[in-house]
Amino acid sequence: MDGRSMTGETSVSLDAVDHAILSVLQADGRLGVTEIGRRINLSQPAVSARIKRLEQSGVITGYRAVVDPTRLGLSIHAVVRLRTTHARIPASLDHFAQLPEIVSIYRLTGEDCFLLDVHAASAERLEAIVDSVARFGPVTTSLVLRTYQTKPMEPGRPQRP
Repeated sequence: MDGRSMTGETSVSLDAVDHAILSVLQADGRLGVTEIGRRINLSQPAVSARIKRLEQSGVITGYRAVVDPTRLGLSIHAVVRLRTTHARIPASLDHFAQLPEIVSIYRLTGEDCFLLDVHAASAERLEAIVDSVARFGPVTTSLVLRTYQTKPMEPGRPQRP
């Protein structure tokens, strides 16, 4: 294996300290480098240099606030699967970009082409979104009953049998 992913990008070699930094940042991206260093027993300049390298190599792609959609009045959470044709994929993507309720778009293999993560204020708004997406092909909509906490990424750690 040459370290290239399916997209052709080269993977980055990470050591245990890099993994520790990533783990701390995924738990709390607002921590300062001094506190990160204290938690993993590394100096502030060393932590700063490693974080900069992780950012420049594309391992760390950004920092963001995690927002509770229900607190914003978006009480309906659904996943919408769309089956379309290859010719309609660009138009579909353009349409998705116009709908702020679609917060994640996944291109899929198999029968469905896209999985959309949708947060809407009402059932009527979800209906309008589903109807607008359905012009590109058959859709299947599922309401999300509960979201469980996601796990932080731990790439590059081989699993033991």
